Amino acid sequence: MKNALQSSHDALGKLIERFPTGNYIDATLGKGRDSYFILSHPSFAGKLFAFDIQDQALQLAQQKLKDFPSDSFQLFNNGHEHFNQILSLSTLPKIHGAIFNLGYLPGANHQITTKALTTLQALNQMAQRLVSKGKIFIVVYSGHAEGAIEKEELLEELRKWSQDQFSISILDFLNQKNHPPLLITIEKK
Repeated sequence: MKNALQSSHDALGKLIERFPTGNYIDATLGKGRDSYFILSHPSFAGKLFAFDIQDQALQLAQQKLKDFPSDSFQLFNNGHEHFNQILSLSTLPKIHGAIFNLGYLPGANHQITTKALTTLQALNQMAQRLVSKGKIFIVVYSGHAEGAIEKEELLEELRKWSQDQFSISILDFLNQKNHPPLLITIEKK
């Protein structure tokens, strides 16, 4: 059985095949693994926009993505909650997919983490621009204090989203130790 991250990439790959020229968001750039996955997908011919608040993450990701055409992606040294301000509706009217890997940057300061408030702000903004059958993938790491809070607040809020507009599923591993990540998938109807 695949873990949450592997499952998110499988589903993201299928989404890219559905919308090969689409606009994709890597809401938590980190070391650039999700961005690399998107840009290296054989069907990808769209645009990628990635966000991270840490200079270290941007530097690591730029190195990882250096061989891809620079016009196929943009990296923003800013929080994903500023999505609407950075990419206005007139600049980017619709998105086809987004991925979040919540938590902290591995190997960096564990005190710098994603937070429920800003993650929910970003999710709400991106969901408004999501095309029909577009998806948002959220890999939630809850094995640290802030991650546990973020998980509970996300689940509580997403339960309130309209079933007429969105289908939301969770992939969780109930009998695993050490709080393995879970995957939340949001699809716009």
